[in-house]
Amino acid sequence: MTADPKRLAFLLAVHRAGGVLAAADLLHVTPSAVSQQIARLEAEERVTVLDRGPRGVTLTQAGRILAEAAEHIEAELVTARKRLAAAGDGASGTVTVASFQTVTIAALVPAILKLRESSPGVEPHVREMEYAEALRALRAGEVDVVLHERDEDTAPNIPRGQREIPILDEPWRLVIPSSFPTPTSLHDLAGVRWVAPDPSTAAARALGRVAQALGVELQMRHTFFDFDIALTLVAAGDGPALLPALALQSGIPEGVEVVALPGLGSRRIVARHRVSRHEPGAAVEALLEALVEEARGLELA
Repeated sequence: MTADPKRLAFLLAVHRAGGVLAAADLLHVTPSAVSQQIARLEAEERVTVLDRGPRGVTLTQAGRILAEAAEHIEAELVTARKRLAAAGDGASGTVTVASFQTVTIAALVPAILKLRESSPGVEPHVREMEYAEALRALRAGEVDVVLHERDEDTAPNIPRGQREIPILDEPWRLVIPSSFPTPTSLHDLAGVRWVAPDPSTAAARALGRVAQALGVELQMRHTFFDFDIALTLVAAGDGPALLPALALQSGIPEGVEVVALPGLGSRRIVARHRVSRHEPGAAVEALLEALVEEARGLELA
């Protein structure tokens, strides 16, 4: 079908008003203008849409089909206007966020709950993903925002067409078995065997800084990726570990002591998104604003 929606609107007016003259009054145009649009519609579709008789005009079967199509178009436009009005601030659409456990629980989910009230047109989708996979998905357009971590001493590597926004700086904490003597400085930890983080994590880079400060090569026992696993191993007496403050928000297990030593530094959580003439859109900006606000209000134990 090649019918011009504007011509369909003229046909619908004739159908509703019951004639060309009444349709002209309804549309605030001349009867000649209505007749011309109907004639062009018939020529384009190669059908007759009106039966013209001495008592007026009625729609043919083809005319009724086209008038019904015009009503569907009109209804879709009304629905679209209602959705725009509901969005209010213009922020609407799906935002897919690649995230990880600690920031999802502490900041992302609470931000989403508030976003439902402030921007109901925004629909966040959360995907737990490893960093490398998340960056690939960002480049491919499969996710809109990537939340990731880095140690304070790690310089960002941001490719062209992307941008990072700081979300939260949180201190690293030393967690030790309760059976260990409480250290007063990093040098008290020389010679101990550590519960080691996965080499790909920000915790591993932070622990590398600790080793440099001590001037020794640290001895490692076990390797963790999940912070709950690390706490369990520390509670078992297998050595100290370095964890971010958010990892301790849900509670400290029995057998673990938390020590806030100076010189441990901090973990930075950032949000990365695409930048172009059309991105970030209003929905992405609304989510990022809610996330930054939520993170700003966090009280880190």
